[in-house]
Amino acid sequence: MLDVYRRAKSEAGYTASRFLKMISEHGGYETARILLHAPAVSDGYTALWERRRLDLTVEAVVLEPPWHDLFSELEREIARTRLKKYGYRGGLADQ
Repeated sequence: MLDVYRRAKSEAGYTASRFLKMISEHGGYETARILLHAPAVSDGYTALWERRRLDLTVEAVVLEPPWHDLFSELEREIARTRLKKYGYRGGLADQ
């Protein structure tokens, strides 16, 4: 998750301060789970969507090997649904 933070900052010009704080308080795995179980997408998700970088969202990362096996099928489905709703097509076919 720290890599996602760094990449969002360097590649998309987005400084995800709240996300970084969540990681420091809860760790990467639990932060991902908290965001996935939230009733709506985060402000960070929206900011990355506006920058056309949904590949840098937690939702996209949890679908990538080797991370997808750490999450339940329900959590992966939440991620897929959100990404599809916002028009993301990369890496969704096989997960």
